[in-house]
Amino acid sequence: QVQLVESGGGLVQAGGSLRLSCQASGQFFGVNDMGWYRQAPGKQRELVATISRHMATNYADSTKGRFTISRDNAKNTVYLQMNNLKPEDTAVYYCNGAIQVMRIDIIDEIHIWGQGTQVTVSS
Repeated sequence: QVQLVESGGGLVQAGGSLRLSCQASGQFFGVNDMGWYRQAPGKQRELVATISRHMATNYADSTKGRFTISRDNAKNTVYLQMNNLKPEDTAVYYCNGAIQVMRIDIIDEIHIWGQGTQVTVSS
């Protein structure tokens, strides 16, 4: 069974920093795109940032210049460095991964979510 395990959330004051980590574990062939999404109370889940296997990145306008997504392919881990945090960044942050798994004699891709980690920014 493949799963994504997140860590690094917490409570921080406005202007502070946090670093989130998400590692894929279990039996799989490889990991393609990975990303971070967030969901604030009463709102829909939204994109924060994504990164491809070859390190191409994409950011939501609200996080550009403050957040940095990176990954370590050898560790099957994606990171999100969040700087200059604002109260509006408060949300549950979810990791998402496009995981390659073996299906008999073909490679299939499944998309899975982590369990979520709470980030709270106080003003």
